[in-house]
Amino acid sequence: MDAIFIAVFSVTSIGIVCAVVLSMASKIMAVKVDERVAQILECLPGVNCGACGYPGCSGYAAALNSGGVKTNLCSPGGREVTAKISALLGVEAESVVRKIARVSCRGDKSAQQNKMKYMGIQSCAAAKQLFGGEGACAFGCLGYGDCQSVCHYNAICIEDNLARINPKLCISCGLCVKACPNNLISIENADLPVSVLCKNIEKGAITRKKCSKGCIACGKCVRECPSAAITLEDYLARIDYEKCTGCGHCAEVCVAKCIQLRQDPF
Repeated sequence: MDAIFIAVFSVTSIGIVCAVVLSMASKIMAVKVDERVAQILECLPGVNCGACGYPGCSGYAAALNSGGVKTNLCSPGGREVTAKISALLGVEAESVVRKIARVSCRGDKSAQQNKMKYMGIQSCAAAKQLFGGEGACAFGCLGYGDCQSVCHYNAICIEDNLARINPKLCISCGLCVKACPNNLISIENADLPVSVLCKNIEKGAITRKKCSKGCIACGKCVRECPSAAITLEDYLARIDYEKCTGCGHCAEVCVAKCIQLRQDPF
């Protein structure tokens, strides 16, 4: 009995000592949470996408509380969140430029040639590891929907092996950008007038053999742009939006029709 009593007493004593030590440690090492940070965090959508440039909503909230940070960096929150944060911080609400995700590819099943029959894991990341995927164009959409799987707002669908984004549902969180192994998706201002929907930087003759809708670097858009806003770099048309007037002439003359007007209703 004495042995049992000593054992119970020892375990109980150790427990009490540990509890006291932990209690003291929690008070000494406690990190004080600024109430205003918590209030800012409540205003944010909690997507934790990192589109603001900070590590999640808590990082952005802490930065806002420190001062000197713009209140309009939360793309998913838009104007509503910007207004709430500005009111909370007692500053003037900054203007919000609406942004959307854009897939720079038109190489659907009817346009892109296949170099093999892929039978592996139905994932863009997995297919990319096997000779760049099923399609002949190593720069095109792989079509297995990694971007769709990470989109929490059902803004992305896969049609004819090509990712398509609904601008009405997209909140420009940027999760799809991180998921695309071919870096085809980018976050752009919604009011940009035209886009080059191709990323292939091979010579035109090679591109044409692989995809009928890829940029062939013919230079017609460069020659006919009235504002000299288009150049060819690495066999791919590039638009200088500071010069672009949005006339749409480049989209009209594009041989491959890979330059398109932004006609989606916002």
